Amino acid sequence: MDRHATGMSVRRKVLGDAHVDRAEARKTAFDAPFQDMITETAWGTLWADDTITPRERSMITLALLAATRNFDEIPMHVRACANTGASKDDILQAFLHAAVYAGVPCANRAIALAKQTFSEMEDMAE
Repeated sequence: MDRHATGMSVRRKVLGDAHVDRAEARKTAFDAPFQDMITETAWGTLWADDTITPRERSMITLALLAATRNFDEIPMHVRACANTGASKDDILQAFLHAAVYAGVPCANRAIALAKQTFSEMEDMAE
């Protein structure tokens, strides 16, 4: 399997078919090269590597997103934890790590986004 096919498979496993289908439907000729690059590198290389577990990769990703203040990506990766095995406690630990090593304000915002996302997920489950 090539990196793009591997990446698409891993992306669907982590983010879910519905998310990937929506992203694919929004793809245009302009951003297709970017989408292909992310599918091949992030999903087909990094996330496809089995050196660490998907749970650990989720925790690292969330800590890095908080630390670099890339807050728009946090809800998507919090939702993905349902597929990677990272628990609410794991997510909180990732953000606590970000608080100590990257700053309390970024962790505070990340925690608020996670709480909002958990609430939305619970509302959808009802």
